[in-house]
Amino acid sequence: MDAATFQEKVFGNGAGSLGEANPEYARFASAFAGAEVPGEPAAELHERERYLAILAALMGCQGLDMFRIQAGCALDAGLTPVEIKEVAYQGTAYLGLGRAFPFVKAVDEVLAERGIELPLEGQSTTTPETRLTAGNQKQIDYFGEGMRERWTKGAPERSVVNRWLADNCFGDYYTRGGLSDLDRELVTFCYIAAQGGCEPQLTSHAAANMGLGRTKDFMYRVVEQCLPYIGYPRSLNALACVDNAAMR
Repeated sequence: MDAATFQEKVFGNGAGSLGEANPEYARFASAFAGAEVPGEPAAELHERERYLAILAALMGCQGLDMFRIQAGCALDAGLTPVEIKEVAYQGTAYLGLGRAFPFVKAVDEVLAERGIELPLEGQSTTTPETRLTAGNQKQIDYFGEGMRERWTKGAPERSVVNRWLADNCFGDYYTRGGLSDLDRELVTFCYIAAQGGCEPQLTSHAAANMGLGRTKDFMYRVVEQCLPYIGYPRSLNALACVDNAAMR
């Protein structure tokens, strides 16, 4: 996508459009987000990963209007409806149902506009009986053996939340099809980076990304591609978290 295409999709060019009312802003914002950042060699990402990151970041910063636009762009770029739907679903674990719910609705609306029949094919791989064990195994895969049955360790008053992390956060979401482990840790990093104020968790998930095989350079590129949508303060904090994770 070039700056002109970005400007048309985001700001519009016709009478009464945002672009007509704000021509200078539309021009330089589109040039930066639509061309300069995606085209920067030091920040370059594969288009699929770039859109996964942007969609998750827009959920994190509650950029619903921009999310609708970028979801359509992601479909045009070749992301599947299932992949986009999974980004919206998994955001619930990190943003809460109250903040994720409008994005699930927005994905449905974007897909309906494209004539895509809903519901999509189911992606669940667990049952109520297996979600705890399967989710805990994902935690172990990402964060190490110290996560095994973590809800049985530590302060008893926190055991219920630690169990929910295993059976709900990881067992209900991370075990689903549609996205790989690498994809899921990528979007998790972006939800957390974009909402801000969760730097300890952001550092842990930066480390998990690198533990799964991502490099520090890759994580920098992810942050840089999200920067136009989440701003400089949260991006700089995210880069610091990547630095800290790389030193572990």
